[in-house]
Amino acid sequence: MPLPRLRLTSDVSHGPLDGAWWPRCDALELELPVLVGSLDPGIGTITRVTVGTAAWPDAPQEVMAPGHVIEVVLTDSAAEAHAITVDCGTVGRWELLVIPPDEPARVATRLLTAAADPANPLSAPRLLALAESGLDGQDTWESEGGAGPR
Repeated sequence: MPLPRLRLTSDVSHGPLDGAWWPRCDALELELPVLVGSLDPGIGTITRVTVGTAAWPDAPQEVMAPGHVIEVVLTDSAAEAHAITVDCGTVGRWELLVIPPDEPARVATRLLTAAADPANPLSAPRLLALAESGLDGQDTWESEGGAGPR
């Protein structure tokens, strides 16, 4: 399998997101093991993920990962509509923006960068709304406290 399209904050995040993930398809049972396998083993065993039913309507309740099973919790929360919460054994939780698989590469690259910025003040739904509006987003980003995508 190819490496996941993933970008994490390089520092402790103080915003609503800890990075972004751009899966290749909407089959969580295929994508999640690749994501988990790419994360640093020092974070501990990933025991549970929470995903929005809008993005993952056919998600199974459990996904096999190397050496263990990951519980999948589905939610209808608007805040989780375009996010995945990854519960790690020793580090706690990571909140990642989930970029739709069919998002154009140019937009997805900007979203990966913006979500991984430790100074990012925007939530997953807000970042995606900016991308879907077709606007550059730079003015809005900066007006909401961000340093702007780099």
